[in-house]
Amino acid sequence: MPLIEVMQDVFNRPPVPFNPANQTLKGWVLFCLRDRGFVVNPSQKGDFSITTRGEKYSFKISESADNLDPSMGWVVVDRSGQTATVIAPQA
Repeated sequence: MPLIEVMQDVFNRPPVPFNPANQTLKGWVLFCLRDRGFVVNPSQKGDFSITTRGEKYSFKISESADNLDPSMGWVVVDRSGQTATVIAPQA
């Protein structure tokens, strides 16, 4: 899915590193995406949503890849904040 690939590229080279003393994890994820031009909206089902080509994708943010709901997209950031992985929702 091209959206996931582009999102992953954002987190492979984030505009600023995650610093838990200055920002929340969710705030950092949203900042990184908005900095690269994504239109990020609130979501009733998740932490945020992105609409592209008329389709809306909801995402949640987690620090663990355990027990993730496959119907949602995920941004999983390791506890150190050094790496983030974007997981596509399953159709």
